[in-house]
This record gives sequence, C-alpha cells and structure tokens, in this order.
Amino acid sequence: MKIKQLLYLAALGCLITGAVSCTSKRTIATYNTYKTECLGVEMDGSQTLKAWGNGRNRFDAVAQAKKTAVRDVLFTGIREGKPDCEVKPVLMEVNVLKKNEAYFNRFFADKGEFLNYVSLRDEKISHRIRRDKQLGNESVNRSVIVRVDRSGLMEKMKQDGILK
Repeated sequence: MKIKQLLYLAALGCLITGAVSCTSKRTIATYNTYKTECLGVEMDGSQTLKAWGNGRNRFDAVAQAKKTAVRDVLFTGIREGKPDCEVKPVLMEVNVLKKNEAYFNRFFADKGEFLNYVSLRDEKISHRIRRDKQLGNESVNRSVIVRVDRSGLMEKMKQDGILK
C-alpha cells in the first residue's frame, strides 16, 4: 500500500513540475522601497534630505515624500547618505506614535501642520513610474530634495508636550 502511494505522489510531482515549466513566464511588478537619505545639514538646524513618495500622480507622490521626510526625522532618524545628519530621531520614546495617535493624525493630515517644517528649497524632483499589469493600476514614485527643520520640530514637540 505504501509503495502504491509513493508512486502516486512521485507521478503527481512529475506532472506538477512539468506543468510549471511549460507555462509562459509572467512578469510581476516589484515594489521597491527607498530610504530617506541625508544630503547635508544647514547652519540653521535643518537637514537636506532626499525622500521618496508613492502616489497616483505627481502631486500625491510629492506630498507623500514630504510626509516621509518629516516622519523619518521624527521617529526613525536618518541613517542613509552622508553621516552629517543626526542619526537619532527627535522622538525616542517607545510607542510615542501610538500614545499620541490622534495628535499625529492631525499633524500629518493633508495640508497639516507638518508642512510648516518641510520645504522644497532645492526643487529637484525625479520620478519612476511603476505599472502593475495584474492589478491594472499605475503608481508614480518621486524622489524629492527637501529641507526639514529639525530644530523647529523639536521646539514644536516640546511646546505640545510630546517631547519631554
């Protein structure tokens, strides 16, 4: 009985292997994440960063890149690029985002307060278009060179009682 089952499984394995190798190759779009990079530090306490955003169009992608830059300065710190930027995040408390979720939802809302701390002074925007044929949609990746006012963010977080 066991020999019969083993032969059956071996035959089934050969059929599956043969079926897989005979099918046409499908191209699957990959999703790449890009990390925020340090390009330099200004004398006013701001950091010049290259941040990436993804969206349905150019405007959505640029807005997302700005949010990503401020979020990385606040919560993760900047580890990529030149070593000039502060590696430590502004907010180092554990679970600070969860503890103050309502505050940060308002802060990072579209046209939210985070826009006071990020600027497109260098105005260099590059892009990559990613098409996902299986899902039938298209998204745009944009890299944006921005300046994030780290010292201003620290002051704001102290005023609002987030940074102690």
